[in-house]
Amino acid sequence: MTLPVHLLWLIPALPLLAAGIGSLTPRGGRTLSAAAAIGAMGLAFLLSCGALATALQDPSAHLAHNFAWFDLGTAAVRLGWLLDPLTALMCVMVTFVGLLIFIFSTGYMHEDANYTRFFCFLSLFASAMLGLLVSNSLLLLFICWELVGLASYLLIGFWFHKPEAAAAAKKAFITTRIGDLGFLIGMLWLYDATGSLLFYDGGKGVLESDALSILVAQTTLGGLAVSTAVGLLIFCGAIGKSGQFPLHVWLPDAMEGPTPVSALIHAATMVAAGVFLIARVYPLMIADQALTQTPLHALTVVAAIGAITALLGAVIAVAQNDIKRVLAFSTVSQLGYMMLALGVGSWVAAIFHLLTHAFFKALLFLGAGSVIHAAHHEQDIRRLGGLRGPMRITFVTFALGMMALAGVPFVFSGFWSKEAILHAAHGWSVSHLPFYVGLVAVVLTAFYMTRLVAEAFFGHARSDAASHAHESPRAMTVPLMILAVCAVVLGFLGTPYWPWLQRTLDPTFHSEPGGAGLMITSIVLVAVGIGAGWALYGRRLRQKASAPDPIAAAMPGVFAALAARLGFDELYAATVGRLNQATATFADAFDRYVLDGAVRFLSRLGEFAGIVNRETDEDVINGGFDTTSGQLRGAAQSYSRAQTGDAHGYLGMVAMGFVLIVLAVILGGMQ
Repeated sequence: MTLPVHLLWLIPALPLLAAGIGSLTPRGGRTLSAAAAIGAMGLAFLLSCGALATALQDPSAHLAHNFAWFDLGTAAVRLGWLLDPLTALMCVMVTFVGLLIFIFSTGYMHEDANYTRFFCFLSLFASAMLGLLVSNSLLLLFICWELVGLASYLLIGFWFHKPEAAAAAKKAFITTRIGDLGFLIGMLWLYDATGSLLFYDGGKGVLESDALSILVAQTTLGGLAVSTAVGLLIFCGAIGKSGQFPLHVWLPDAMEGPTPVSALIHAATMVAAGVFLIARVYPLMIADQALTQTPLHALTVVAAIGAITALLGAVIAVAQNDIKRVLAFSTVSQLGYMMLALGVGSWVAAIFHLLTHAFFKALLFLGAGSVIHAAHHEQDIRRLGGLRGPMRITFVTFALGMMALAGVPFVFSGFWSKEAILHAAHGWSVSHLPFYVGLVAVVLTAFYMTRLVAEAFFGHARSDAASHAHESPRAMTVPLMILAVCAVVLGFLGTPYWPWLQRTLDPTFHSEPGGAGLMITSIVLVAVGIGAGWALYGRRLRQKASAPDPIAAAMPGVFAALAARLGFDELYAATVGRLNQATATFADAFDRYVLDGAVRFLSRLGEFAGIVNRETDEDVINGGFDTTSGQLRGAAQSYSRAQTGDAHGYLGMVAMGFVLIVLAVILGGMQ
């Protein structure tokens, strides 16, 4: 089965229809709302498979279907759908992982009073995310991008009765808007320079040679090519959405939402949107490298931000005690890995890691959700322990996800995608710093994931909630098992010896199976990380929840700083927050005393002018008119008295008048 490009809109339309059904379903219609969401996602998955079959017929082609949205003067605003292997693979991943998370949610959210609303929001998010993927227009992508932000706000703050959840939703929404402002400016600049926002349009799209030549030929401050400036502005949106430094602070707090939300939005889909965006506009990001002599290129900035984020997330994850926050900072770190790969010139390695990460990180988040559900919403790993026995399926699947994330060779998908990134970073001619950062992150990732598994699953239960934990229902464990299988087998689609995935994404990709020394180094580092984690947390199992952490006991200051997330939130509150508060205070005072004062003055001036006008009108104009009218009225009344209506009297008066006239004439003649 294949899916023509002009029918690609059906993929996001199906979840949107399910969201509409969910919005009209009363609270009692739990089955209808869930069935509509799951059914729509299942059909969208089948259509995505059809789209992939179409794309595989010619992997090098960019199949586009463009149409006019509305007329704008003599021109028209045009949107469109785009089908290529990148779009198709992303759609398959989002719909498949999303489908499993939807099924998992039926068990996890079973007792929630707002069950129908939850599935409505999930479907809305899925629709927006899929619309983003199939867009052939940066404008349509941006519209869906903002809808993804709206849906994430609704889902993060789903339990809005909790102040922490409401605050986290606002924090995520506002922080990502900062990056989106740069994205919007870049989009407007791109339209001004090229007159289009379509990616591919028969040679006239912004990612095609004619438009790229125009963008490279134009320069801005410091000789920076317009293509580089626009690329960096678009990258601002990716920084916000994908939780990159310095806008990474929203993502860990977003764990206040239900765990399926964390799995869907903050592991597999939404946070990956920034990586997808840069991969989509990759021709724009590299347009200037061969034609300009400017040392600053867009991808250099991407690589630097990615390296910082990868290291930052991994370091902070070491000292987190909330099971979901460990995974959240791990996500920040892995997204940094993906950006690092993009920056060093290997967008196919970035997408490879994005796809593998989506499966094993969704597995880990859902596994954490299974633990939280079974342990009566206990999330502190210090108060868990002993879950390996009563939650055997959750433990085995979670352990497989942990090994995939840590990069255990050669079975797990994370190993192959991580190796692809390290190999690309090692070959980057600009600097080896991202490569060394990647190696450090390898050790830290293996270490903190070993710590997490040892604290949560080994030893004995350290709280009443953990002692009464039991295995989750099949609606939750079956998706875990499916994701665990994917976390193992998916990596074999992109090994150096059979790089099917890389060649599908980029037909010009050339496999280089060499680099055995680099691979051995990576394997050794993974072993060091796991060994150190087990030595500190596995061999010396925590006996009670209040026992000090081994690292905290050895380096209390460092551990406290990492546990406090290196104080980024406090730093932003003391700088940007205070500046924003001062600006708001000034704006309030200016509005209250200057603008309102001016308005009140004009109001009083208007009132005074009204009083003067009224007095002039009533006393002068109306008074004079009334006096004249009174005099005329008196004269008329006097004259009216002579009007008796008696004909004889009138004739007598005429005769008397005639006599008077005659006498006057005679007297005049005598003189």
